Amino acid sequence: MLSSSFKTEAEVKTYPATILPHVVTLEPYANILVWGGFITYFMNSAIVSLSTAFISSFLGALAGYGFSRYMFKGRTLLMTIFLASQLLPGVLLVGPYFKMLTLIGLYDTRTGLIIAQTTITLPFSVWMSKSFIDTVPVEIDQAAMVDGASRLQTFFRVVLPLIALGIVATAIFAFLLAWGDLLWALCLLSSPSLKTVTLGIT
Repeated sequence: MLSSSFKTEAEVKTYPATILPHVVTLEPYANILVWGGFITYFMNSAIVSLSTAFISSFLGALAGYGFSRYMFKGRTLLMTIFLASQLLPGVLLVGPYFKMLTLIGLYDTRTGLIIAQTTITLPFSVWMSKSFIDTVPVEIDQAAMVDGASRLQTFFRVVLPLIALGIVATAIFAFLLAWGDLLWALCLLSSPSLKTVTLGIT
């Protein structure tokens, strides 16, 4: 991809493909900068994707900790519902989301799109976080609480640093899912100034 970005359009389309460009050109980069909307679309995508990744991984880690450490009635059913929600195609959900966001005044806003993207990525984040937290022995939590830490302090100061790589992996997944989305952006945004990269290029 990087090599192709420095090729002419004719060379990109040639067969067989060349690994290195015969003629190096910066024309594609110049075209992007001249095309006024791209920077705006890029910033919108970055804001939505980063916000979705942060919120989803944070809430997912908290919920995963709860599911991992607390035994309560309906725990298995809730986890099953989270997993089953991933089986529903986005086309079925986008209509109800459109109606809800319109009713609460969040249609055609970045906030509305971030909320929608977060609810899509959150079930996966919960499952991932729970599986990472399950690898941390409960005795570590108990030792921290014996030393006077509360549950939240135990989570933030002891458990979270131990599963940091898992949280990063979860955040990357949420970021990529939000970045590559077209359907939700197409249905929940209408203002040209709020378009994401995928929607703008389309």
